[in-house]
Amino acid sequence: MSSVQTHPAVQQAQDKAGYYLSQLDKELSKYGPANTFEQKTQIPKTYGAIGVALVVLVSLFINTLAHSISNLVGFVLPAFLSVKAIESPGHEDDVQWLTYWVVFGTFTVVESVALRLALYYLPFYFVFKTIFILWLQLPATKGARTLYFSILKPVLANNGRLGPVGAQ
Repeated sequence: MSSVQTHPAVQQAQDKAGYYLSQLDKELSKYGPANTFEQKTQIPKTYGAIGVALVVLVSLFINTLAHSISNLVGFVLPAFLSVKAIESPGHEDDVQWLTYWVVFGTFTVVESVALRLALYYLPFYFVFKTIFILWLQLPATKGARTLYFSILKPVLANNGRLGPVGAQ
């Protein structure tokens, strides 16, 4: 075995990668299509998910596909999770996804007006847009909630469309 493979930093990186792969496998095991994919193809579902993520990432750099993929990222998973939220008994997830749709819709309207300008001045616009959309979606970042309470709600309140700006 070479000295690089036995170096403590390499061992630590391998251990961390193994941990994250096992966590991803555990999460993907909750979803029937991922398990079916693994059974039918004999390809571990974690590798399939990483492969799909890489294809999406590479496709974002190819302008002909980037716009569509960016919009799919902004719509498919949030739509699925919104339906799940409607069917769940609690209301916290309803607030999460309703807030997401308000912010995403506002962003989409602004983008439709300024898209040519953004594409002209921002290389890799759709990569940044997709990262932004993921930030909006993720419950850990609460991006949609942050933008709603820091920008949208104050603007709407100042224009008399909402009551006074209150606590979150």
